[in-house]
Amino acid sequence: MEQKEAGSNYASQVVTKVDRECERIILSHLTPTCKAFDIGILTEETEDNGSRFKKDFFWCIDPMDGTLAFINKQPGFSVAIALIAKDGTPVIGVVFNPSTETLYHAVKGHGAYKNRSLWTIKNTNDYLTYATDKKLSDTANSAEIQNILNKHKTGLGLKSIKEMYGAGAVINAILVLENGPACFLKLPKKHLGGGSIWDFAATACIFKELGLPATNFKGEPLDLNKKENTFMNHQGVCYFNLTK
Repeated sequence: MEQKEAGSNYASQVVTKVDRECERIILSHLTPTCKAFDIGILTEETEDNGSRFKKDFFWCIDPMDGTLAFINKQPGFSVAIALIAKDGTPVIGVVFNPSTETLYHAVKGHGAYKNRSLWTIKNTNDYLTYATDKKLSDTANSAEIQNILNKHKTGLGLKSIKEMYGAGAVINAILVLENGPACFLKLPKKHLGGGSIWDFAATACIFKELGLPATNFKGEPLDLNKKENTFMNHQGVCYFNLTK
């Protein structure tokens, strides 16, 4: 296990040999497409080469999201790959959950799929699920998040709030889809962190194709091709699946 320069939390600073090997395997398949179709690339374990600003589309790769879950030998890690337009619009989103051997994918304008079958979301729970990387009680500004959760619980007439914690950002978004009504929130903050583009690109595409919001805290589309850096702390992240 190594540490890298990254965001403010430990999860963003840890990298394993598996991360590097996953990236190598993925790039061995996608690099030829970059040359054939003039596509840029952005991947977590390799320095940003700026091609995402020059090409009409770029691959956005998280070879191992939820590294801490992987290290701790618990569910919550995944592989996420997205194709993003230069303007930040997600065009393709693919997520693989090794713990359940489940494949999720979506293509802009063509719907979302689970294990290659068209996916329709059905929410049956009488409680609100809050998917998060760590317990709400251990989260900064927990009172603000609790207020948001209480508002949605009351608005939907739900009985309680249930936390599901310990997964990476990608699986947290998937948990929102699999355990509705549910949400996944990351508040805006001043210091670098809050996840990076590759943590949200693939699932943003899947949510959009399911007709569900994956936005910033202003309700705007996520900035998936930010110029200053790859971090999302400036706008926060909201994933909602609140239909009943």
